[in-house]
Amino acid sequence: MKKLILLTLALGISAVTFAQRKVVCCSNPSSATQQFAMLASNPAFKMSHKNPLPIRFQSSIGESITYKTPDGKEATAFFMKAKKPTNNYLFVIHEWWGLNDYVKKESEKLYNDLGNVNIIDLDLYDGKVATTREDAGKFMQGVNDDRARAIVNGAIAYAGAKAHIATIGWCFGGGWSLQTSLLAGKKAVGCVMYYGMPEQDVAKLKTLNADVLGNFANKDQWINPKVVAKFETDMKAAGKKLSVHQYDADHGFANPSNPIYNSDATKDAYTNTLAFLKARLK
Repeated sequence: MKKLILLTLALGISAVTFAQRKVVCCSNPSSATQQFAMLASNPAFKMSHKNPLPIRFQSSIGESITYKTPDGKEATAFFMKAKKPTNNYLFVIHEWWGLNDYVKKESEKLYNDLGNVNIIDLDLYDGKVATTREDAGKFMQGVNDDRARAIVNGAIAYAGAKAHIATIGWCFGGGWSLQTSLLAGKKAVGCVMYYGMPEQDVAKLKTLNADVLGNFANKDQWINPKVVAKFETDMKAAGKKLSVHQYDADHGFANPSNPIYNSDATKDAYTNTLAFLKARLK
């Protein structure tokens, strides 16, 4: 009887192990964005994101807009129009929580500090906003790359043929900031990434038209110093300019709703970000 129980346990463990291997093998994420989305299945990654503190922010500048996307659908965004006509645009891509009031508040700060620039907060979740990490994980994993690219390309078309587009994003949005700059082609003028997944295809990086500023955290278990070092190597191989700032902080350090928020790192990263963007959105 004891041998039978042990045999049953062994078979069960083998089955679970095989299933786990099958998931890793067969999911085989084909893009950097999908690789990052898979982190939502990691309990440690999920637990590192505390549920955001409640906030109510009413912008006196921005408004919701709707625009057409090349997949035959529509997308919504939060738009802050420049005080004077300009072709300069900053595309803001949200964290894994979605386009919430924290993002809108940060965008209004950027709007005021950058000067005369149009700001578009993209919504890659198509209206869904998470207030719990469980929902955030579902929403991030549920993002379809084709739909997300359609949302981005629709915004690029909305900005116009003569647009100069800079991008910025955090976490999930950090990776999509780089992807958005890649999609913007010759219109791209600058990209800011906060602890987002880098593109790992050097051939794709060679098509990048913008310099990149990366704000990364040395305590980040996922976008860790090893990942950042490879990104530096890949960008060098692609012949592209990357400026990296690494902080003694953790993933999500710039989010004031997160208990691991690091004010010193955030201030320094923001100062460098402003200087970088101002130089490219003249």
